[in-house]
Amino acid sequence: MTDDAGHPQPEVLYEVSDHVATITLNRPERRNALNWNAYALLEQALRDASADNDVRCVVLTGSDPAFCSGDDVMEIMAGPKKFASPKDQMTVSHKPTPAAMAALECEKPMIAAVNGAAIGWGMELALYADIRIASANARFSEMFIKRGLVCDVGGFYRLPAIVGPAKAAELLFTGDIIDASEAERIGLVSNVVAHDALLGEAYALARRIAVNPPLALRFMKEGLSRSAYGDPQEIGAWAIATIRRLMETEDHKEGVASFLEKREPVFRGL
Repeated sequence: MTDDAGHPQPEVLYEVSDHVATITLNRPERRNALNWNAYALLEQALRDASADNDVRCVVLTGSDPAFCSGDDVMEIMAGPKKFASPKDQMTVSHKPTPAAMAALECEKPMIAAVNGAAIGWGMELALYADIRIASANARFSEMFIKRGLVCDVGGFYRLPAIVGPAKAAELLFTGDIIDASEAERIGLVSNVVAHDALLGEAYALARRIAVNPPLALRFMKEGLSRSAYGDPQEIGAWAIATIRRLMETEDHKEGVASFLEKREPVFRGL
């Protein structure tokens, strides 16, 4: 994406105003799908927000028309730098997705302003936020199963606590897409607003949070994280190890091929 002068813009934008950091995924031509560079920039922005004493709240969003459509399939799953196979490297131990851990470890309250599709890792990113507000245009799906994969740490660690184990299982097992009203009904998002009102609503809430004592906010968030079940580092490492294994299967290759060829996949359990 370029600015009005034709200069290329970063794939992730970061700005701070009135103690609120805004992180915007900025690949609208790819519906904010994440490539390797965008993952790295997102991780850095989250680390910067956590470390900046001037930041008291974080708003995550995407450049219209999408929030985040997940991994860039052409680069992450089918490109020359696709997810490395265990056969191609001496893997001693697997580590969680760095951007996922940067989100989970961010010490500042985080609001996801979901302005459009939040698919695959895009839904994961929304789950890492403490609060989710959706525009009426928002759509959600943990679509990993459709690619022959498992979800990242968000689907295992956060989703069951937010919507309940049975609904989480349904969303993960089916890969179904749900709209904003259904997301509100099951408690995935706090509220749904008109698309043009989304950022105003998110910033109003962020400012209400940011006026409170910064140290108390940090400890309040830590207390909430301590109440969650399981260790996100361990869950995230298991998820990545499993994803790497599944990326060697014929079903995963069929999932990618069918997506690129715009046809229904035929899975064989291989």
